[in-house]
Amino acid sequence: MISRRTDETIRRLAAAGPAVLWTIVATFGLFGLFELIGWQPGDRAVYGKEGGFVIPNPAASIQALTAVNDQLIYAGTFGAGIYRSDNRGDQWVAANEGLSDPFVLSLATARDGTVYAGTFRGGVFRKKPSQAGWEPINEGLKRLEVKALVVSSGRLFAGTGDGVYEASEASPKWSVVTTGLDDTLVHALARSKDGTLYAGTSGKGIMRYRKQTPGWSRMRQGLKDHEGLVENFIRVITVDKDQELYIGTFDGGVFHSADRGENWRPISRALPNDSIRGIVAADKTLIVATGRGIYKTDNKGQKWVPLNKGLTEQSIQSLVASQNGTLYAGTNAGVFRSSDEGATWVGVSEGLRVEQEVPFTFQ
Repeated sequence: MISRRTDETIRRLAAAGPAVLWTIVATFGLFGLFELIGWQPGDRAVYGKEGGFVIPNPAASIQALTAVNDQLIYAGTFGAGIYRSDNRGDQWVAANEGLSDPFVLSLATARDGTVYAGTFRGGVFRKKPSQAGWEPINEGLKRLEVKALVVSSGRLFAGTGDGVYEASEASPKWSVVTTGLDDTLVHALARSKDGTLYAGTSGKGIMRYRKQTPGWSRMRQGLKDHEGLVENFIRVITVDKDQELYIGTFDGGVFHSADRGENWRPISRALPNDSIRGIVAADKTLIVATGRGIYKTDNKGQKWVPLNKGLTEQSIQSLVASQNGTLYAGTNAGVFRSSDEGATWVGVSEGLRVEQEVPFTFQ
């Protein structure tokens, strides 16, 4: 069998003949690596020479995006490293010097233009504007799987497989933020203006930390899906300009809190897909990326409008906005860009065509 994490629910892979060609014949766990690269039932991959699967893909699977400014964009892929575009995504070039792990899970940008990358097995990498390549900054990290990064007020925060760590931008030596998330995988992070930190986890739902209180607090009042089940797996968190919170779950839709996480209410009952991959809050509009396209609401979920014109791949993996409001969507078929608040999209993946190798080994 294929080695896997305990939180994956891979059901079956069938060998398709003696050529070591594998065909996916069932759906996969919501939290496993197969979802990261966008495999679907019927997709195929060839077992590679080095013990991994090579996925013939016309474009890279974009797991993370960050807009340094209105022109400079970085895209993190799962298996092909990091790409850079200096012209809003029109052309991309590989930017992997110094990057020892090509499986990129998260990206973040500081005010001075420094870019940070979180990877699957290599920890955190930093690239300053004056540097040609990346440098690892992992001193103090217990585990090197980094699924979330936040830069705020001169501090770095990393969501890892062992909770949340923080470091100074000036001297990045990591330490645990506080107790309560040991051995917990953190998928998402957000920090409000008052310094409150929110962590979306795998298994413990949404957690909050304020310096005046000891440890992490679990905020789950009202955090139940349409079947009445508590949502314990949080993928994305966004704080809007009014400091209200929006979280996206793996399969339970979007929730909103107007009181710093004390109480939650579901706002995505009208969405056709509950797998939330990205949330952008712009003025009074909320834009949400799902496993089946992008949608917006102007009234906190009472009505959702599809934003999929030109979006030829609707399995979204990441969604960000640049400083001027341009939207970028990362998919399993590359990057799409919208300059009109999502009304129309154009594919901007020139230079992203690669073959990806997935880090699985046989037992």
